[in-house]
Amino acid sequence: MSPAALLGRLNDLGGANGVGRLDLVENRYVGMKSRGVYEAPGGTILHAAHRAIESITLDRGSAHLKDELMPRYAELIYNGFWFAPEREMLQAAIDHSQRYVTGSVRLKLYKGGIQVVGRTSPHSLYSLAHVTFEQDSVYDQRDAEGFIRLNALRLRILNRAHRR
Repeated sequence: MSPAALLGRLNDLGGANGVGRLDLVENRYVGMKSRGVYEAPGGTILHAAHRAIESITLDRGSAHLKDELMPRYAELIYNGFWFAPEREMLQAAIDHSQRYVTGSVRLKLYKGGIQVVGRTSPHSLYSLAHVTFEQDSVYDQRDAEGFIRLNALRLRILNRAHRR
């Protein structure tokens, strides 16, 4: 389907299931608050599907950085700075993060909700062989001891200081 046809079809499906309705109070750039009631069923569905694919194709650091950048990116666009150099810089970073974000997602729409019921990607980082808690050749459970000890160091120091 063309992007326009896809969005139209998702608008029909989402609208029939009450997906994508939003009542929002916003802080306008000029300093006032405004209230809007929006309906964007197709965009809401596309967003959910895209996030589902990102969850299996982006590594933790990349996903976290993208999530940190997106509010700034949205603010720039909302305030009319589409052609600003900082928006273009953020766009380059976001585009780079999306190189391997591709795949298929199955969603269930019901009473205003969207549930991800399946996702696959040729670039998926998810591996059953790596997530087992059983004996395997991929991950040695003893490796966690040092990691836990290092992460707890600040808490042990804090606890000692508070006991004084």
